[in-house]
Amino acid sequence: MSIPPDLTAVFVYGTLMPGERNAHVARQGGPFTAQEAALSGYDLLHLHPEGYPALRPSAAPPGTQAPVRGYLLTYTPQAWEAALPFLDHLEGLHEQPPLYRREQVTVTTVPGGQPRPAWVYVYARADRLSGAQWLPGGDWRVTPARDQPGSDER
Repeated sequence: MSIPPDLTAVFVYGTLMPGERNAHVARQGGPFTAQEAALSGYDLLHLHPEGYPALRPSAAPPGTQAPVRGYLLTYTPQAWEAALPFLDHLEGLHEQPPLYRREQVTVTTVPGGQPRPAWVYVYARADRLSGAQWLPGGDWRVTPARDQPGSDER
């Protein structure tokens, strides 16, 4: 996948958010700004026994559910280039089969409601969704025991 050189932002909705257990991975690349944001058209799930969230395109009609809440992390071009390998590794992008895939989306900043392009990691293993808990409010931070790594230590 070729990466547009001017897209250096990623929408995070789980363990990579500021204050969550893998936030240090996002910082490994260098400086970024973090702004609250929301993503519509996707479902947010909490995976068991993995202990982390999964994002997938929603089958619900547009506008009928809460958007996924998270943060837009915007890096400098140099920091993005350095951060991307760490982010991709955590998200299992290069595993066989991949755990997540990176897709380009449009998020909405909070407050302000400004649309912004960003990358997001979408869960790629539908076969592992049994036992997943749907989070109807779209906010992974309300999940009990979210601070404890699951079975694969992510």
